[in-house]
Amino acid sequence: MKKKLSLMFVALSALALLAGCEPLTVFNPKGPNAETLSNTIILSIITMAFILLVVYVLLAFMLTKYRASKAAADYEPPHEEGSHLLEITWTVIPIIIVAFLAVVTVRTTSTVEAQPAGYDDKEPLVIYASSSNWKWHFSYPEEGVETVNYVNIPVDRPIEFKLYSFGPITSFWIPQLAGQKYAMSDMLTTIHLAADEVGSFMGRNSNFNGRGFAEMEFEAQSMTQEDFDKWVADVKAKEAPLTEEKFDELLKAEHVGRQSFSSTHLDFRPAPMEHGKHMNMDDMDHGDMSEEDMNNEHSGH
Repeated sequence: MKKKLSLMFVALSALALLAGCEPLTVFNPKGPNAETLSNTIILSIITMAFILLVVYVLLAFMLTKYRASKAAADYEPPHEEGSHLLEITWTVIPIIIVAFLAVVTVRTTSTVEAQPAGYDDKEPLVIYASSSNWKWHFSYPEEGVETVNYVNIPVDRPIEFKLYSFGPITSFWIPQLAGQKYAMSDMLTTIHLAADEVGSFMGRNSNFNGRGFAEMEFEAQSMTQEDFDKWVADVKAKEAPLTEEKFDELLKAEHVGRQSFSSTHLDFRPAPMEHGKHMNMDDMDHGDMSEEDMNNEHSGH
């Protein structure tokens, strides 16, 4: 009796703890690409749950039908030939399931890797998102502003994040707006998303990369285009420009709060080239520098 009460207490305690957990935001999408991913995950869960149901029903049937009987100890059941139909059936069914999930996954991946559906006629806002020592830098080359640990985007407009890192590999993820993708030091990756409504969404690094991993979060706030333009104007009017010295300090710092600047680090520390090579503005003045020398020079960045 005491053992049963202890088990009930543990179960109730677990339920109480889980009741206070943050809901799974991936199932509360606020953008077309996130909705595509959410639907795919739900479909996969339903498919696997159906498989489990069939397996458990068959298990209960077999345990009931072939349970131990009161036959004599020397009883030998009659020999039965195997069923070729059953063997073909339980071989083909898994193949069909895997093929179905593979097709769904490929179609979903193709969809979310492109500009969100319904936004083909709109010019995307390009934002360079780079990581360093458990923080995020967001550079807006068109607007000429930069933020640290927060990013603002307009609603109803496609957003194109260009991802890279100034340190270990990280993974950029805003669960309610898009899937996740790696940010690396020697190449540029791209992730597309769009927000369908005004709101605040939590973003994070989903790739464990050291002791500051848990604190590597940022806020992604979607707002109307008018509010976004006003915010950009306020940053350009009130915030100081980002100098190379200040940027180097930011790269070395482990944890900082939200910051805004009226210029970007792309002016003096460009992002990796699309094909995976680093290129600084200084290199463009050195026409006689070989590709090997350039790679060696930037290997420490």
